[in-house]
Amino acid sequence: MLALVTGASSGIGLRYATQLARDYHCDLLLVSNQQKELEQVAQDLASQYGVKTIAHYADLSLTDAAENLHDWCKTNGYVVDVLINNAGVFFFNPYCETSVKRIELMLQLHVMTVAKLTRLFAEDMCQRELTEEEAKQRICGHKRMRGYILNMSSMSAWMAMPGIQTYNASKAFIYNFSKSIWYELRPKNVGVTVMAPGAVDTELFGLAPNLRKLAVNLTVAIPPEKLVQRALKKMFRNKKADTPGFINWLSTPLLVHTPDWLLFFAQKKLAKFMH
Repeated sequence: MLALVTGASSGIGLRYATQLARDYHCDLLLVSNQQKELEQVAQDLASQYGVKTIAHYADLSLTDAAENLHDWCKTNGYVVDVLINNAGVFFFNPYCETSVKRIELMLQLHVMTVAKLTRLFAEDMCQRELTEEEAKQRICGHKRMRGYILNMSSMSAWMAMPGIQTYNASKAFIYNFSKSIWYELRPKNVGVTVMAPGAVDTELFGLAPNLRKLAVNLTVAIPPEKLVQRALKKMFRNKKADTPGFINWLSTPLLVHTPDWLLFFAQKKLAKFMH
């Protein structure tokens, strides 16, 4: 199988690439806007796990990025069996103090590129016929499907949180979009899974080290390797959506009804820990 992973040069994307190569023996098409780092990752994974790796530099925040990536795969004969839409950005900033270009970048990357990549590669997957040998394969105890798509959302999809207004809105789109597409593609033997984790223990959110450690201990945050391991299992089992962590799962319905005074309090406290 060939897995296309966006944002694969570092962070969670690198974890996806590593575990797909190590645990599932997938060949990798790695996409990122960090060319030097991406090429090194591709070289390291190929050497360590004996899989084929292709490094493809691309800025997925551009308006035609999805079409260009899909066309490039077609031109080069790359048949994508697994699509991991992982590339993303995060910033904590008052909306009226955020540049229009930065807002456009996030929405393009999280909304339009995810939607278009899903559309283009899902069509290919739906039209694909598995060979007799492929149809007999079992992954995570389940029969192999024509294709798999994994989209990364967030628990913030249910939050009206000042400072991350563009981020949480884009993640809400990914969550509802993916669940809807799951119903459309399941009869065609193509899987779509959306992950909506709480905090992930990376540097992306800019939290102080002591707060990161506390969040992991309380299971509010999840280490990236555990998140990716769980996400891939859910994807290969064609689960529609997942929110890791019992506390996170339990608190999700409450986020919709968070009182205004608490949001103002959280806004003031969080601002102190952001870079």
